[in-house]
Amino acid sequence: MAGYSGECFCGAVRVEVSGEPEGMGYCHCRSCRSWSGGPVNAFTLWKPEAVKITEGAEHVGVYQKTPVSERQYCKKCGGHLMTNHPPLGLVDVFSATLPTLKFAPGVHVNYAETVLPIKDGLPKFRDFPAEFGGSGEQIAE
Repeated sequence: MAGYSGECFCGAVRVEVSGEPEGMGYCHCRSCRSWSGGPVNAFTLWKPEAVKITEGAEHVGVYQKTPVSERQYCKKCGGHLMTNHPPLGLVDVFSATLPTLKFAPGVHVNYAETVLPIKDGLPKFRDFPAEFGGSGEQIAE
């Protein structure tokens, strides 16, 4: 079984994931853009049991702006680690947190909010796919 590890910005918190992600892609929503500090957030989604904090759990802080996202970060350096999505039963471990995972995006979500149009041939959902509680409506490139 594959496994990948990563750490926060200062290295105080270490994370390991096992297996392969349930999905990978880009989120264009304002909330993710603001949290990530970039025009788009690259996500990797994992089952919660596949994600383990192996070191520095006492340094993990949680910020929950909405019931959909529990954002986790290192309290020492402020480095972002992951976002738990309880309604989806998935955890987004930011792709940059897992440097050895080959990022292979398959979808764009919340593309109606994009500030950085990307022409890459991937499906672009107005909000989310229907199986994740969205409209399932896609937007043309």
